Amino acid sequence: MDLKIVFHKKFFDVYTNDPAAKSGRLEPIIKELKRHPSEYEIIEPKPATKEDILRAHTLGHYNDIKTTDNILDYALLAAGGAIAAAELAYENYPTFAVIRPPGHHASSDSCWGFCWFNNMSISLLKLHSENKIKSAFILDFDMHFGDGNVNILRENKHLIKTEILNPISQTEQDYLEEINNAFNNAGKYDILAASAGFDEYIKDWGGKLSTNAYNQIGKLMKDFAEDKCNGKRFGILEGGYYTKDLGINVNSFCQGFK
Repeated sequence: MDLKIVFHKKFFDVYTNDPAAKSGRLEPIIKELKRHPSEYEIIEPKPATKEDILRAHTLGHYNDIKTTDNILDYALLAAGGAIAAAELAYENYPTFAVIRPPGHHASSDSCWGFCWFNNMSISLLKLHSENKIKSAFILDFDMHFGDGNVNILRENKHLIKTEILNPISQTEQDYLEEINNAFNNAGKYDILAASAGFDEYIKDWGGKLSTNAYNQIGKLMKDFAEDKCNGKRFGILEGGYYTKDLGINVNSFCQGFK
């Protein structure tokens, strides 16, 4: 099955001075994906609305981001990209969103780690608001613990039943086995989602995972989704800073995931 890729050219813009926003970070991803035109279809997202944001965040947090130079428009577009990916996944189109700013360190009333709005929580709460899902399994394979995902979805556990896995194993083999074991022991969910960070790569900050490991993660997610989530699955980009290989790593994941 072809994979939908959610992307907007505005994500190429340098919107601030942190590593997630640096020049040239997303270009290798899009260049690599465009080398496979028969396998990927690029979908352009629309910005999230204020209403979308306020399902996950306080009004005070929204207003803080609104007054932060040059951030709001990009943060709304990233959240909109995550929503688009979730909506496509619900319609049984496996989807990966190449978006920035990332979001998994954004809690309801605070943020850090290059994040502003919590793209994952916003997208899942949007689906819930439309009576589409009541449960979700989230695999966060970024190098850093996704505290924002945990905080917001725990606050909304009365709306959505969630299980979140942030693997902690220290070798590639153990890391993949940890994911596989969690999937095998999980129940059924309405949708599977990935906070997809690529900074555990052997040449990135984490120094742990190979390009092939990302393909294996994608395959594990595909199999789990088809077995326990009616095939519904999507991923959204979080970290990943070794830009030279970021494109091949994302493509490797997508090839397994689709």
